[in-house]
Amino acid sequence: MGRQARIEYEGAVYHVMSRGNHQQPIYRSDEDCALFLRTLAEACGRCGWRIHAYVLMGNHYHLLLETPEANLVAGMRWLQGTYTKRFSALHKERGHLFQGRYKALMVDAQEEGYFATLSNYIHLNPVRIKGYDFSTRLEKLPWSSYPAYLNPALRPDWLEVDRVLGSLHFKDAKPGRQQYENYIEQRIAEAAQSESPWETDGQWRTIRRGWYLGGKEFRAELIDRMGQVIEGKKRVSFRGDSIRLHDQTEAERLVLAHLSVFGLSENDLATLRKGDARKKVIAWSVRRKTSVSNEWISRRLCMGRASNLSRYVADVAAAQKGELYDLKTTI
Repeated sequence: MGRQARIEYEGAVYHVMSRGNHQQPIYRSDEDCALFLRTLAEACGRCGWRIHAYVLMGNHYHLLLETPEANLVAGMRWLQGTYTKRFSALHKERGHLFQGRYKALMVDAQEEGYFATLSNYIHLNPVRIKGYDFSTRLEKLPWSSYPAYLNPALRPDWLEVDRVLGSLHFKDAKPGRQQYENYIEQRIAEAAQSESPWETDGQWRTIRRGWYLGGKEFRAELIDRMGQVIEGKKRVSFRGDSIRLHDQTEAERLVLAHLSVFGLSENDLATLRKGDARKKVIAWSVRRKTSVSNEWISRRLCMGRASNLSRYVADVAAAQKGELYDLKTTI
């Protein structure tokens, strides 16, 4: 299975989450939590990261992380690798601590509303635990940025609160912090009265299952960045929606490029024979360079039944050493 794309650029914002290997705890005590935050502080110092929200949850953690420099991968490698070494030394153990790769959801930083959505998701994470005691004050739970939002004296220098508070139209002053506390308490009260308070929130589902949080323009920008990484011959891989979106975009680019080379228009596709040699070459090229479905190619090139496409592509492949097709014209 392909891995999730790692897109890096200056000013990128991510929701980063990682779990313990086999769902095992990555924090067994308050000492471990403190150790992780010290390591995170070092990572922020090394990489210039800005943390807008965080929570440590026993067997996983969440970060709302901004990278002023394009260094997510290097920084995360150092953060998780260093914490693993320190954790192992403290507990006199060996082996993997984290489960595979961390998840890094791309966030549209130009839309401030996403900061509110993600900070809610992160700060309310403890409330989502089955059996949570709703009489417990959330600000009394120490391993979260939420208490530091309410009390500036608790804030490390790498934690920034302005963008989250600003997205909710609150200011980082005593009245604004009180408004933020009231806002979170209201969300908790709503959760206490509902059997499944988070399942109806579409954006929360996107956070759990998607690869980006943003609108159509942001998605298009990310797909374009994926293409730039590939053209630059840097290693990148994709998973789920991201691979489908990228491949469809790349397939469309190939189709248009071939039409230009062959001197064809969009209208010509509908009038040419289904098995036209030029259509076969385009289909062969798209199949070779992307993983879009036969149905997509057949529909896009007006080639009839998708079941016939493999034969058309095989015709071109078999003729590579001959002169039936001018394969030099492929993009």
